[in-house]
Amino acid sequence: MQPWEVMMSESQERMLLCVKKGKEKEIKRIFTKWGLNAVVIGKVTTDGILRIKDNGKLVAKIDAHSLTNAPSYEMPYKKPDYLEELNYLDIDRIVEPEDYNNVLLRLLSSPNISSKEWIYGQYDHMVQTSTIVLPGSDAAVLRLKGTNKAIAVTTDCNSRYCYLNPYRGAQIAVAEAARNLACSGAKAAAVTDCLNFGNPKKPDRFWQFRNCIMGIVDACKFFKTAVVSGNVSFYNESHHGAIYPTPTIGMIGIIDDATRICTQYFRKEEEAIILLGICREELGGSEYLKEIHGLTKGDAPYLNLNLEKAVQQTTLEAIRKGLVSSAHDCSEGGLAVALAESCISNKENMLGAVIDNLNCKIRLDALLFGESQSRVILSCHDDSVEKIRNIAKKNKAPFRLIGRTGGKKLLILAKRKEIIDLPLEALSREWRESLKRQIRT
Repeated sequence: MQPWEVMMSESQERMLLCVKKGKEKEIKRIFTKWGLNAVVIGKVTTDGILRIKDNGKLVAKIDAHSLTNAPSYEMPYKKPDYLEELNYLDIDRIVEPEDYNNVLLRLLSSPNISSKEWIYGQYDHMVQTSTIVLPGSDAAVLRLKGTNKAIAVTTDCNSRYCYLNPYRGAQIAVAEAARNLACSGAKAAAVTDCLNFGNPKKPDRFWQFRNCIMGIVDACKFFKTAVVSGNVSFYNESHHGAIYPTPTIGMIGIIDDATRICTQYFRKEEEAIILLGICREELGGSEYLKEIHGLTKGDAPYLNLNLEKAVQQTTLEAIRKGLVSSAHDCSEGGLAVALAESCISNKENMLGAVIDNLNCKIRLDALLFGESQSRVILSCHDDSVEKIRNIAKKNKAPFRLIGRTGGKKLLILAKRKEIIDLPLEALSREWRESLKRQIRT
C-alpha cells in the first residue's frame, strides 16, 4: 500500500491510543491477552506540526490545527408546513375501544413491540463468556472479568416521536436509554449515536436534523453522558419521501456491583408491584394510535427531565440496595404492554399479575396504552415497599402501589371492572411469534 492509502483507508476494527510514556509494554501485554496486535507508530510533539514518515522518508507535513478546524456549512432550514396540522389531535374524537383484550394482543404483535428474539436468536448474541443478561430485557449486561463490575448496553429511538417533534423526540431517545440502564442497575456513562435522515439540502429535512441534534445535546448535558462516537446517514429518501428522522442512541452504563443486576420480568409470586411516575392523558405519537386507529398525529409525549431524573435515581438506588426483584420501563405500547412484558419475557418462568389500584381520572385507553414518559414498574417483597416509598419521596418521584404478582394471567381492573383479563399463553404467543409470522407471510 502507498502511504496515502494507509492513512486514508477506512479499514475497520482499529483503535488509536495515546499512551503515557513508559507504559508501552503494559499496553502491549493487555492487547496480547485479548489476541490483538499493538504497535507504536509515533509520538506526540510540541511544535503543532503533524509529520508522517514512511520508512524514514517524510511523506506528509501539515499544521495539526488545520485538521481540527472543519468547514462549517450554514444550511437553510425551515419548519415543515405540514407540522402544525399534524400536531393537532382532538383526543375526544378518538373512540375508546370496546375490547381492551384485543387491543393489547394487537399491540403485542406489532413489529415495533413484538419480541425480536426470532431475529437475534439466529446469531451469536453471547460475548465470549461475559454476558450476564441476554438481549430481551431493558438492557444487555456484560461482566468485566477480574472485577466485581459490569456494563449495561442499550439502544433506543422512537422515530415517530422525532417526526412529530424532532427536538423532544431526540431527548426522549436519550432519556429512555438512560432509563433502560437504570432499570438494569446501571448508571448512564456515555453515548454513541447513529443519525439517519433525509436530504439535508431540503430545508424541512435539515430543520429535523438540526432540532434532533439540539435535543440530543441538551439531554446528554442534563444526564452528564459524554457522546464518544457516532455516525450520520443522509439522503435516506425515495419517491415516497424521506424516512422518519431517526437519531438512534446507543448508551452504556456502569454497574458497580455485579450482584445487584435487575431484569424486566417478574420473578416471584405474591410480590408487590409499584409504578413510579405519572400517567397523563396523552395519545400523540403512540403505537396504540397508529395500530388501532391508523393515525400518526399529535405531539410527542410530554417530557420533564427533572421528573425523569427523579424516577431513574429512585430506581437505581432501590436496585443498588437490593430492594427490587424486577424493573421495567414503560415505553412503546404504554403501561399495559409494559406489564404484559414483565409477565411473559422470561419464557422459562412466566408469572402473572393482578393490577387493581390504578388512578382512573384519565380515559382508560390513555391510562393503559398512552406512552407517558418517565415511568418504571418495580416488583419487590412486601418488606421493601416502604423503603422504596421513602427513596421515592426523597427523590420527589411519584410512587403508587398498583398490584401484586402471581397466577397465570394478567388481570387489570379499573373503575371496579375487569378491563384486561388474558392468560399468559395468549400474551406470549402474540408477542413471541408474530414477527416471524409477519415476515414469512
